[in-house]
This record gives sequence, structure tokens and C-alpha cells, in this order.
Amino acid sequence: MKLILLGPPGAGKGTQAKRLEESRGLKQLSTGDMLRAGAEAGTALGREADRIMKAGKLVPDGIMIDMIAERIDKPDCQRGFILDGFPRTVPQAEALDAMLAKRGQKLDAVIEMLVNDAVLVDRIAGRFSCAKCGAVYHDNTKQPKVAGVCDVCGSKDFKRRPDDNAETVRARLQAYHQQTAPIIPYYKIKGLLRQVDGMADVDAVTRQIEAVLEDL
Repeated sequence: MKLILLGPPGAGKGTQAKRLEESRGLKQLSTGDMLRAGAEAGTALGREADRIMKAGKLVPDGIMIDMIAERIDKPDCQRGFILDGFPRTVPQAEALDAMLAKRGQKLDAVIEMLVNDAVLVDRIAGRFSCAKCGAVYHDNTKQPKVAGVCDVCGSKDFKRRPDDNAETVRARLQAYHQQTAPIIPYYKIKGLLRQVDGMADVDAVTRQIEAVLEDL
């Protein structure tokens, strides 16, 4: 099964992708992770992508497609994969379709996690975590049972991601909507687009995604 998960930062794509990895044996593929791994491994594509990024330029679509093609040949993608962070433009979507078609493959579904931007800003801007064990909390919805003390490990050291502030989150959401807006009708016309309520609780979102996959 070959899927794309669409959704802005904080929508919960990573959580749902991990659950699909566990329940269906699919492999989550993040283009950011692939670029870093390629650079660290010193592959030809990785070195080229690293050179381009260090020059402050965007990695060309052709290189990204070649990296994805190389990655999905690995054994852990045998049962399928979930693309996260790619494609972001119609040319990228077309190039991905062409690459898969050459292999006699195709996407099974593109699942868009619908979110309310205002709620998502609050969700992200309010979150913080234990610096020791990584347990996640929120200013409004999940404070530690004892103020200033981690429920899991008892640490009193907490941290927030530097970019988890309302202004930055709004900018990231705006960029996401601008980038992804064109590919949504592209996949809708192809009959691949499915939508789920990304603002529901984690288990409810999982059930919606599983229902989509059962219908395929």
C-alpha cells in the first residue's frame, strides 16, 4: 500500500504514520530524513543534495524523486510506504506519479488531515515537554499532576521548541496552505483524495484512517 499523508505541522501526521507502520507494516518516509540520511551515508545523491543545501538552494525535484525511488527499493518498503512532506507542488506530484508508473506502481490514497488553524495554533504554541524523558504536556489541556514536576520521571526540567510560538506557527500554516492548495484538486480529480478530521482525538483519527484504508 502506497500512501501520502497531507497535513500541516502539528496535525499529527507523524503519530498516525507510526501507527500505520505498526498495524500494516508500512514505512514512513520523510523527505527531510532521507536528505539527512543520504548526506550522512555519503551516497552520490546524498552528496549532491548536501552540496546544494549547503549552498542555500532548494534540492531539485529530480534529485528528490531519485532519492525516493532509491529508498522505496529497500526491503523495509516491501509492504508499502507513507510519504510525509512530499509532494508539495503539482510538478512534484506529476513526477512522483511518473516514477511509480515506470515501476508498474501507483498511489493507493492521499489522506488529508483537515485541521482548524486557530485550534492548531493553540495546540502547538501551548505544548512543552520534559527535557529528560520527552513526556509531552500542554499549557491548557495537559499540565503535570504536580506543578513543575514530570509525571513520568519526576524531572523538574522542561523545555519548549523555539519555533513553537503562535507567530511562527501561523506562518508555517500559511506556507503549508499555499504550497499544498494546488495538489489537493490534482489528487481529487484522480479520485485518490480522502479527508479525515485531524482535530479529533488521536484514536478517533486512527479509526477514520483505518476506515479509509478498509474501503480501498
